[in-house]
Amino acid sequence: MVEPLMALATGFGLGLSPWASGTVGSLLGLPLAWWLLGRTRRVQIAVTLALLLAAVPVCHLVEQDLGGKDDGRIVLDEIVAFPVAVLGQAAARQPWTLASAFVVYRVVDATKPPPVSLAEAVPGGAGIVLDDVIAAAMTWLVMAGGLALWRRRQVSS
Repeated sequence: MVEPLMALATGFGLGLSPWASGTVGSLLGLPLAWWLLGRTRRVQIAVTLALLLAAVPVCHLVEQDLGGKDDGRIVLDEIVAFPVAVLGQAAARQPWTLASAFVVYRVVDATKPPPVSLAEAVPGGAGIVLDDVIAAAMTWLVMAGGLALWRRRQVSS
């Protein structure tokens, strides 16, 4: 049972990348988010919540197996949290918008400003996922603000 969980937690091996494993592993979040954006908001929320809840025990078990606190090879948390960054934002189905959200998300997740850094301390594996959810929520705010400004500019032109 450990092997399938390890494969899942490492993004089917993408998290084993020797270079920027979190970013490389997070790439699987892009098609997931794009697919979810084609669904109703209710489905987006339900599926994202289910994936986040399922990721907590998987990440926790694999973390224990690897023996490290939020081991960099574990990227399932980044993958399932990324859709939060664009949840309900239909404009994010556009490639440049989705790519922009991904870049913002990776910067926030990598730099871990508070409260992202504080969330890692939550015990029992929840902190592994929670810090990425908070990073994604912060990205959502940036994207929502940016899209609102862009729409406003389009209307006034």
